[in-house]
Amino acid sequence: MSNTDYEMIGSGILSGMAVTLRNFVGSYFEKDRLITEQYPEERKPLAENYRNFPFLVFDGDDPHAGLRCVACQICEKECPPQCIYIIKSKDKKPDYTGKPQFYPATFDIDISVCMSCQICVEVCPFEAIKMDKVFELSRRERFDALLMRKGELAKSNGYYHDIHPTESAEVDARLAEAAAKKKPAAAGASAAPATT
Repeated sequence: MSNTDYEMIGSGILSGMAVTLRNFVGSYFEKDRLITEQYPEERKPLAENYRNFPFLVFDGDDPHAGLRCVACQICEKECPPQCIYIIKSKDKKPDYTGKPQFYPATFDIDISVCMSCQICVEVCPFEAIKMDKVFELSRRERFDALLMRKGELAKSNGYYHDIHPTESAEVDARLAEAAAKKKPAAAGASAAPATT
């Protein structure tokens, strides 16, 4: 190595140390220079598009009756780490609008395997699965405690509006538009005269 190489390495180290010293001294005078967050007492707000693990959206007050999921199992098939496990019900139940639908008798997600890729959200045709912001999901046990079941996964549409207001408003608008398109078609079919 030549002397110029040593000078370049030395100047890089010195300029890096100068930045560190400037922030260290400046932190005593300017609060914005304080980088350390005193977690968990102090928490920075998460960005709206932050995502972690999936959850199931339900409409209305009853998580069982209002669950948007109809157990089509597309998310289970598309999941790269295969961490979603669904058993479709044998019977149908009325959803929050009164229409009979299949529902997941079992819906489990293994959060120890989930890689938060959001593919399940993108492939869901019913807007039933979304990404949560909860990241403190540590457990004392390794196996069964890391398996989140349907009861833990079901969260209200109001909760979804709280954590992702912009996205949820767009989703609700799309669902309302799709429901409005179905109603005139259904009304037209029922108004058609019977032929004898």
